[in-house]
Amino acid sequence: MAEVIRMPKMSDTMTEGVIASWLKKEGDKVSSGDILAEVETDKATMELESYEDGTLLYIGPKKGDSVPVDAVIAILGKEGEDIKGLLEELKGGGQPAAKAEPAAKAETKEDKPQEEKPVETKPAAAREEAPAKPAVDVSNIKANIIRMPKMSDTMTEGVLVSWLKKQGDKVKSGDILAEVETDKATMELESYEDGTLLYLGVKEGESVAVDAIIAIIGEEGANYKALLDAASSNNQPREENAQTDEAIEAGVEAVTSQEVEEEKVPGAEAAANGAAATSEDGRIKASPLAKKVAQDKGYNLSQIKGSGEGGRIVLRDIENFTPSTAAPQQQAATKTAAPQAAPAAAIPGLPSEAYEEVNVSQMRKVIARRLSESLFTAPHFYLTMEIDMDRAMEARVSMNEVSPVKVSFNDLVIKAAAAALRQHPAVNTSWLGDKIRYNKNINIGVAVAVEEGLLVPVVRNADFKSLSAISAEVKDFGARAKSKKLQPSDWEGSTFTISNLGMFGIEEFTAIINPPDACIMAVGGIKQTPVVKNGEIRIGNVMKVTLSCDHRVVDGAVGSAFLQTFKNLLENPVRILV
Repeated sequence: MAEVIRMPKMSDTMTEGVIASWLKKEGDKVSSGDILAEVETDKATMELESYEDGTLLYIGPKKGDSVPVDAVIAILGKEGEDIKGLLEELKGGGQPAAKAEPAAKAETKEDKPQEEKPVETKPAAAREEAPAKPAVDVSNIKANIIRMPKMSDTMTEGVLVSWLKKQGDKVKSGDILAEVETDKATMELESYEDGTLLYLGVKEGESVAVDAIIAIIGEEGANYKALLDAASSNNQPREENAQTDEAIEAGVEAVTSQEVEEEKVPGAEAAANGAAATSEDGRIKASPLAKKVAQDKGYNLSQIKGSGEGGRIVLRDIENFTPSTAAPQQQAATKTAAPQAAPAAAIPGLPSEAYEEVNVSQMRKVIARRLSESLFTAPHFYLTMEIDMDRAMEARVSMNEVSPVKVSFNDLVIKAAAAALRQHPAVNTSWLGDKIRYNKNINIGVAVAVEEGLLVPVVRNADFKSLSAISAEVKDFGARAKSKKLQPSDWEGSTFTISNLGMFGIEEFTAIINPPDACIMAVGGIKQTPVVKNGEIRIGNVMKVTLSCDHRVVDGAVGSAFLQTFKNLLENPVRILV
């Protein structure tokens, strides 16, 4: 009997997987243990193994398709076995229930009065008519729908920053189609297909829900509209997996509006005669970072020559650009066009507008949602402790004499926290509703401030790493966070978080727990203050830390014991190295 193979849940946060490649094809003989496909999850690319012997009778999703967990991806059985009925049942979804209805009706005829028949018959007829609607046949259309992928575990939508290809372009597998701003970084959307870009579903700057249609790639001249008709009527081709009508309609509507009116970049006509590189539809080709820096500096992109691929403007072009005399001319033209502004301009520095409204970035949206959920869901309580940092300061000087990278006080805090967590596993936990997870690995999230908000890259197995290794890793995270080069794997999987604002002169603060962690530690700056030692008042170096705890998991005594151990380790730093 044929066996249905479904998309397995390969990680605790996985909701869908992308078929990176099929290593078997329909008709191949398969043995238990053979690798059928490579699946890209939210954390890694993993192998999908067969647990049965037989022939691969059916493959559903194509390479590059996004497949929800538990969706059908293949069927394995005996060679020549008829699986039409099984496929029909799987595609129909509700057909088994529909088949059961006639029996129920038969019982109704015997048990209920005759006049109730119309009441029973009408709804049944309506349910039978829905599957009977003529399906759009898309089996011969050589084209594939491209949907908005889920690029991080918290992503629900993305902003399409820029298209790097335009409708009608030839595309190869591995080409970058677009740049997408997620809640944590700006990432490249890669093509997994060869063909022609037949259809663009979203304008630049628009927000797109995960799984919404954004493009179609296929054979030149293919009837892509039939694919959209099939998607909108939910009669999807076999490689499409149960997407919501709302996401599909959003994609179709965006494409329709794009066909009616193409958005042009201001200054595109001038750019045609200048140095700026533009696409055929007048859009200036520039990376998101280059656009952001140019905007901050007040540069006009149409005046800048790009040195990237295809004349694309990149960060180094902005940094090497010297503003021309065109800028003063434009300013003069602006002043001429608005003489009414002269009285206001008489006061130096007076803003011309009462206020400015800026769209909330994807990162800020997710920060707002997740921290609101954390604060209003998890019952927080706070424990504050002062730590004598005299010996830590002396030890750091000695360490930096031999360390290959400069060790910071934050690195000492990370290492001491990791060592304390090993002694207090009840703090290295997560609340899962009906379960408490005790994490065996100590993965410390380090809050890093970026322009758009906050990222928390993770130092994994921090208790096993040396101070110099932790220092090098944290410095690398900071540099990549600011240049938006962090990947989802860098910020997933923390079990405890540290937020340090000491470098900004903050002496003490409280932090909101970063779910699913049970605790977060807020670290203030080191301050010289009078302290009593051996009955004498002297100047000491004191640092305050505040531990925010989720009371559902960590009690006051548990959190206090952890802080006591942490304090002892920092006040006697040689213990960290043992």
